Amino acid sequence: MSKRIEVNNLHVYYKNFLAVEDVSMHISPRTVTALIGPSGCGKSTFLRTLNRMHEVIDGARVEGEVLLDGEELYAPNVDPVRVRRQVGMVFQRPNPFPTMSIRENVLAGVKLNNRKISRAAAEELVEKSLTGANLWKEVKDRLDKPGSELSGGQQQRLCIARAIAVSPAVLLMDEPCSALDPISTLAIEDLIEQLKKDYTIVIVTHNMQQASRVSDMTAFFNVAETGKPGKLVEYDDTKTIFSNPAEQTTEDYVSGRFG
Repeated sequence: MSKRIEVNNLHVYYKNFLAVEDVSMHISPRTVTALIGPSGCGKSTFLRTLNRMHEVIDGARVEGEVLLDGEELYAPNVDPVRVRRQVGMVFQRPNPFPTMSIRENVLAGVKLNNRKISRAAAEELVEKSLTGANLWKEVKDRLDKPGSELSGGQQQRLCIARAIAVSPAVLLMDEPCSALDPISTLAIEDLIEQLKKDYTIVIVTHNMQQASRVSDMTAFFNVAETGKPGKLVEYDDTKTIFSNPAEQTTEDYVSGRFG
């Protein structure tokens, strides 16, 4: 299920503004890659190019390649909706659909993709997805209650269950713990460790300790000055980035001298 991502010479534009410049990166299956760097350096923009979510902003375009197991995601005949089925996304703030029950939230993506599914298969998928998101035991007796009634940490795990219900190969997470308390954050971090057995995971985080705890590889992005494009400064295994980076700016950032 898990797939390899290759990014080659990627430039990301919003109309005439170059937001991210010339990023090349290969991400192995069943790994967690953390994207770190100061605010405004293009981390989230880059993350969104991996499933074409940035295209919801008018005037967004890319130059370069994004390959998923060798398939070019930006080829003219590729449907962005199919891309987003393969590459799921979990956002910064938990966003369960407020008018839907817990069960309906899990099945929302499946129904959106017009997949016909029997009631028995749906119930099995709900249990499997909630179990995969480490939430089943907490909610199994209230599946018909609104998802919005859950705590913040539970809502974020519900959003992860919704993302994995459509069987993606890759999970993108844009600061998934920034709105959560420490206990919920730990639960999400433990979940990420479990999920990487089945998925390729890319996570944006401003929390250096989190990046060092959860990721196998780390990419440090930076920007020369406000208004300039974000660039990939260094990409290496996480231990190296945090203990012996090649670039001085990487060391300055991970040690807290700026950012």
